Amino acid sequence: AEISKLRYAKRQSVCAESYQPEEDEEGENAEKIVHPKTEEQRQRLEISVKSSFLFKALDEDQTIEVLDAMFERKVDVNEDVIVQGDDGDNFYVIDHGTYDIIVDVNGTPKTVATYTDSGSFGELALMYNTPRAATITARTEGVLWALDRKTFRRILLSASSKKRKMYEELIASVEMLSELEAYERTNLADALESKKFKENDVIIKQGDDADAFYFVEKGQCRVIIQKDNEEKEVARLGKGDYFGELALVTHSKRAASVYAVGDTSIAALEVGAFERLLGPCMEILKRNMTQYQDVADKLHN
Repeated sequence: AEISKLRYAKRQSVCAESYQPEEDEEGENAEKIVHPKTEEQRQRLEISVKSSFLFKALDEDQTIEVLDAMFERKVDVNEDVIVQGDDGDNFYVIDHGTYDIIVDVNGTPKTVATYTDSGSFGELALMYNTPRAATITARTEGVLWALDRKTFRRILLSASSKKRKMYEELIASVEMLSELEAYERTNLADALESKKFKENDVIIKQGDDADAFYFVEKGQCRVIIQKDNEEKEVARLGKGDYFGELALVTHSKRAASVYAVGDTSIAALEVGAFERLLGPCMEILKRNMTQYQDVADKLHN
């Protein structure tokens, strides 16, 4: 019991440590790790990482560097990939196979969840310098892609941290979001996904189903309403403006189209995260919805 208490105390003390990119001594000068791969392996790896949220903050060069540094690990049935209480060495992305997440509860192992053919694990111990919080055991033969601790922290954590800071600044500039608490703004920043568009690219199309809410991160957009085969521009949007909430609030089709003006970056919040994270702002959104409807009615009439 005393050992458990000591382990718990140690875990609490280190868990408070957060990654600070500016304190990374190696940074961009760190030696790059490259594990050679066949074209077939590379393709499998690219497909596997698409399901990991940690990769969404990476730019093209960072993605290439991380994929270069990842290595294939084959596992056998009943093999423990990571063990609860051990130090963290690698982050894992699943290529294929079935893996049980097992937690020791008062001396009794309990399977709390299962991964099958997709997913990632092992990031928490690397992010917070804590022992492994669970055991991952292969139920079948499988293949994993592993990334070493140093590369994980230097690239993946640094990119995520910088992305969060950038989006927190964007969110702070949006008056509607002043209703959110600090932790809610952080959760919102983590849920945003950057998308890039070129001149006249369609961001949303009038009449389509709504799947996301958008903030203008960089550049401009024009809002177009079509009636009787004629298009009318009703607004121009710039950095800090948002759109796409009307259809999400009313559960209706898109009421207008939005096109990029030149090179434009948009931060997208998918519908599930929108409903989960923007509850405190719903009254403001509904007020804005009335104003939009007035404009639309005037145009259609």
